[in-house]
Amino acid sequence: MKAELIQVGKTVNKNFIAGIGDYAERIGHYMPFVITTIPELKNTKSLSEEQQKEKEAEMILRAVQSSDVVVLLDEQGTMFRSVEFASWLERQQHTARRLVFVIGGPYGFARSVYDRADAKISLSKMTFSHQMVRLIFCEQLYRACTIIKGEPYHHE
Repeated sequence: MKAELIQVGKTVNKNFIAGIGDYAERIGHYMPFVITTIPELKNTKSLSEEQQKEKEAEMILRAVQSSDVVVLLDEQGTMFRSVEFASWLERQQHTARRLVFVIGGPYGFARSVYDRADAKISLSKMTFSHQMVRLIFCEQLYRACTIIKGEPYHHE
């Protein structure tokens, strides 16, 4: 199975960039993993939040293939403990050819993206910046890979 993280807008904090890069490289030892960045919209002052979400949705949906399993990182999603996420990921590895996780823009997702999604996952009840979510998600994906392999990174 291949995994991809689609994110809206580039990561700007150099510490987050370094951390994300480190975890992405580690994940690559377990499965092919790529991060795709959809450019931030320009001149958004004249656009409503809904219009911004629709424009982002067009770009997100263009990046997704019809056979992909699409998982939104969304505050309304299912919350897992790390070992539960690892079990969920392992089940996906048996059925999905490509698992695509999506982090939306500042206003979330348009209805069309929710309609295309196969699942929604929440990382916490707390709110994190989109920049931080990228790092936290990559660490959790790496942690899940090590749990699946029975490696000592995760401690109960």
